[in-house]
Amino acid sequence: MFNLLTSAWVPVLRRSGHRACIRPAELTEYLDSDPVIALDWPRADFRIAGLEFLVGLFATAAAPAGHRAWRDGWYDPPPPAALDAAFAPFAHAFSLDGDGPRFLQDREDLVSDAEPIERLLIEAPGASTIRQNTDLLVRRGRVAGLGRASAAMALYTFQSWAPAGGAGNRTGLRGGGPMVTLVQPPGRPSLWHQIWANVPDSPEPVEPEDHSRIFPWLAPTLTSESGRAVSPEANAHPLQCWWGMPRRIRLNFADLDAPAPCDLTGTPDSVRVTGWRQRPRGANYAGWGDIHPLTPSYQVKAGAEVLPLHPQPGGVGYRHWLGLVLCSPDSLRRPAPAVTRWRDVREGVAEGGAARILAAGYDMDNMKARAFVESEMPLPAAPDADTRAALDVLATRLVLSANQVAGLLRSAVRFALFSAGASVKLDWELLSVTREKLWEGTEARFYALILARPPDASGQWLHHLRDVALHIFDEAAPLLPENGSAAPRISRARRGLLFALAGFGKEGTELFVTLELVAPTPKARKKGKAA
Repeated sequence: MFNLLTSAWVPVLRRSGHRACIRPAELTEYLDSDPVIALDWPRADFRIAGLEFLVGLFATAAAPAGHRAWRDGWYDPPPPAALDAAFAPFAHAFSLDGDGPRFLQDREDLVSDAEPIERLLIEAPGASTIRQNTDLLVRRGRVAGLGRASAAMALYTFQSWAPAGGAGNRTGLRGGGPMVTLVQPPGRPSLWHQIWANVPDSPEPVEPEDHSRIFPWLAPTLTSESGRAVSPEANAHPLQCWWGMPRRIRLNFADLDAPAPCDLTGTPDSVRVTGWRQRPRGANYAGWGDIHPLTPSYQVKAGAEVLPLHPQPGGVGYRHWLGLVLCSPDSLRRPAPAVTRWRDVREGVAEGGAARILAAGYDMDNMKARAFVESEMPLPAAPDADTRAALDVLATRLVLSANQVAGLLRSAVRFALFSAGASVKLDWELLSVTREKLWEGTEARFYALILARPPDASGQWLHHLRDVALHIFDEAAPLLPENGSAAPRISRARRGLLFALAGFGKEGTELFVTLELVAPTPKARKKGKAA
């Protein structure tokens, strides 16, 4: 049997540049001489899901009982033998093949037509796309067979982030393609420290009777007929957030006469995974919106259901600071618990500068993967509560004001390019691009200001916003001779944008209030006319 706790299957990179496959318990091996520093999967989604898998494994089998225990693990990591002992009671849940329960696979030997193994890859074209011959950018037939290590990672990625899959095929516990945020400690951390930074505390150890409520493949599937849902505490342990199984899947294994290379990694294996079978009506997860330690959450309005955050077009940047790093002012957007825990309790143990947040996930359009987004941003440390509060106030002020200027810029470009009666949606591509350019053009200055926190940060920020916004406007609506008929409209739009950025009018006043700057006083009117 291929067991994910006892087999060496996790591809890693050591600080020396040496590549190897290790057991999860060997993560702490050679920490002083040649530590593991990264996962070495050839796909970005496998790498992020692999980090999730390891954090979830430690959260389930070796979680610290409190901050003191966590700090001890940071400074004095457990050796591989201790981790093997901690993982041993859970090994029966991590066999990928064999006659007993199979990792993340339905207990029944499902009767269904086999699907190509590459359809476990979230971006792979589906049956409808292939029938219509529209797989133009992501072609079919790239992966015919996988080794068991790659198949295990593909299965975990798919079950954890499962997108919509047609009638009865459920999305993942956090919906299709959730946002994943991981704290990256400062300096050159080992992979152990990257994982341990995100493992939540758990004062109550897992009992054997909890296993079937944590690992759903150890029990008959709670299918979704008659509206049945799987909810934390009601019929599932909260730790199932790491091990959700929304799809009823069985992998197909073929024994080989001689080891053959995996189509993804090239690693030889004597068993090849060639396909999988699926049946509909798997677990319907409900009420898990703010349970997962690595996923931010939000509400549409106060009192509404809490939902997990998902990546959107445009990627991840500082505009998402409110919700990824700290709560939005209305508390409707909240960072992942791992990020909050690091900032509140754990950041004092790390040395070497600012930590970072790694944010990643699939930007999904229902069943279609539009992109896999991945970004890192600084996570400034603060020596005390007062400094932390001042940092958060400044960051909030800068993000909100940039959003206001992005709206002003988009409206100005719309007014400049289209006549008053034109019907143009504000999310039209050109108008959306102007907003994206503003965020991109101001990102570096945002990080510089929150790291340095100068006394006149608001004034510097406004000056930078004004320069970038006017430059983008002039690119989008240039005042050229061939635009003769539109020249008056372009001039008025630019003048209106400039006035608002100078603090005049309703929008300008609101911008200055956000930045806590004193807005200019309009000149007095004389004899009914503007002075």
